[in-house]
Amino acid sequence: MKQHISLFALAVIVLLLAGMAAAETPTRITILYDSFGKNPALTMDWGFAALVEYAGKRILFDTGGNPDILARNAATKNVDLTRLDFVVMSHRHGDHMGGLTYVLKVNPNVKIYAPKERSGVYGDDQPSSTWYRKDASLPAEQRYYRGAPPEILHMGAAWPGAHFQLIDKNIEIAPGMYLIALVSDKPGTLELKELSLAIKSPQGLILIVGCSHPGVERIVHEATSIDSHLYILFGGLHQVQATDAEVDRIAAVLHDQYKLERVAPGHCTGEPEFAALKRAFGDHYVYAGVGSVVDLPE
Repeated sequence: MKQHISLFALAVIVLLLAGMAAAETPTRITILYDSFGKNPALTMDWGFAALVEYAGKRILFDTGGNPDILARNAATKNVDLTRLDFVVMSHRHGDHMGGLTYVLKVNPNVKIYAPKERSGVYGDDQPSSTWYRKDASLPAEQRYYRGAPPEILHMGAAWPGAHFQLIDKNIEIAPGMYLIALVSDKPGTLELKELSLAIKSPQGLILIVGCSHPGVERIVHEATSIDSHLYILFGGLHQVQATDAEVDRIAAVLHDQYKLERVAPGHCTGEPEFAALKRAFGDHYVYAGVGSVVDLPE
């Protein structure tokens, strides 16, 4: 009987400790890389990286442009990049992926979600049956693989040995966590594939974007298929060279059409767009320069 009571008491203690640990798990986003900020101890540089901590998961969204700067900023913010559930690489531009070298140095086995592109920097596999046209009339030494190619051609990656999972469609990667996969149709970034991270919370959708090359309107519209109530948007909206009319239009679309509750813009959003969003959102504009820690709803 005493042993039974002791086992019951032990089970209660374990449950209480587990509950305390869950309660102490941070629910927040820490901006580790950007070109504006308040803290002089952090290095500003063009690029974007954010640590997302939600529902017990630790997610690094993008890695900035310079591995040394990412390492210093992470150390200054006491962020341990050896403890990550996974990494999301939004797209293949250097100011978002340059810091991946440091991440893989300290965390070589971390899982990395990245856009799937033909012969892309994150790797690619293609069936040889459809990759190229064949001509059997050529002598063997003039044919690829002497006329006997492997079934699958492995194109290689800029980071050999890294654990990439390549994404080309919307997918739920953890309970309540989604990747939105879109392709840019804009001049200069035509056919560029980009991933955004969407998290369902009780207060609405938390949306993290890299550069919004496919267009922030398209990303937000796609996000509404996951949850029509958009709680907060983080990241770059790619309005750095937009006209005043376009800057004001985007602010109105996010605030009035999509009823976005809060906005925390950064990176390539652009200074005029920062100002327009601040006018539109007022107290619901969230400052998110490098070093900022923004609490998330649980």
